[in-house]
Amino acid sequence: MTRIASLSRQTRETDITVLIDLDGTGQTDIDTGIGFFDHMLEAFGRHGLFDINIVAKGDVHIDAHHTVEDVGIVLGQAIEQALGEKRGIQRFGQAAAPMDEALVEAVIDLSGRAYLAWGVSFERPMLGEMDTQLVEEFFRALAGNGFFNLHVRQLAGHNAHHVAEAAFKSVARALRAAVMPEPRIAGIVPSTKGVL
Repeated sequence: MTRIASLSRQTRETDITVLIDLDGTGQTDIDTGIGFFDHMLEAFGRHGLFDINIVAKGDVHIDAHHTVEDVGIVLGQAIEQALGEKRGIQRFGQAAAPMDEALVEAVIDLSGRAYLAWGVSFERPMLGEMDTQLVEEFFRALAGNGFFNLHVRQLAGHNAHHVAEAAFKSVARALRAAVMPEPRIAGIVPSTKGVL
């Protein structure tokens, strides 16, 4: 079974196309017009072993907010579409990723219920041309449109770049664990309700 989705979304603020293969090898082709964000999305694909292509054109002359949030929306929708009925998946995933002094933990439940618990802070306002507040906005849009429960918490760290990168890597690895097939329940939705 292939778990691939391709989606596009166009508004007056952004024009975004996303393709994701949940069973890839971590190959990425990212162009959002926001250098630091591209770097984080490349890390997300590489450490999740997701093949991801993203082309985003947005009103970055205003700021990066619309582009970052809308990429989160479309990527979340693509993940949801690629998972289909979620039969035979692990459903839960947990990972912690260090980067030098920074350590961030992510826990995911592909529950069909959208929620973000965010416990990460940044000591500086910008990372390149990207506002550090947009890291949270991206993950809120991702979880909200992927319909999953996501907890991200910073256990250590003060360098903003390190903290952000540890967050993207830990979420990627937690998601990778959650979407993994579980052979013992092949074809079964991992829920007592029978649906996710």
